This record gives sequence, structure tokens and C-alpha cells, in this order.
Amino acid sequence: MERETIRKIRDAVRTGALSHEFTPANVNKALRIQWAGTFLPKHRVGNPGGYTELFVRVRSGLYRLRED
Repeated sequence: MERETIRKIRDAVRTGALSHEFTPANVNKALRIQWAGTFLPKHRVGNPGGYTELFVRVRSGLYRLRED
């Protein structure tokens, strides 16, 4: 079962509140949070901490959902 934040991000992309590729600022605004700047890189594919890989880093500061 997905946790609340990733579920909200997926829903926001699905409904168009977030574009397919997004920045931490976009996520912060759409979800009314302030910590996407640490959440997205922490959970990107290839993160050094071994955290769940939920996002793909498109380029510096730009992410998209991982598609499986």
C-alpha cells in the first residue's frame, strides 16, 4: 500500500494538477507541503541511501514518476 504523499503525487499527475515532469516547487504548491525538495531526491532511482525508488530524475531539479 502506498503512503499518503506518493499517492497524492500520483493523483495530482493523473488529474493534471502536476505535469508529467515536475519540480519540488511544483509538488510543494500542489500538495501544500514544504519538503518536496528533500523527498524527491531521497526517493529517486539510484538514491545513495537505498530508499524506495519512486521517482526518476530527468535532470537537475526535475523529476517524474517511476513507471513500472
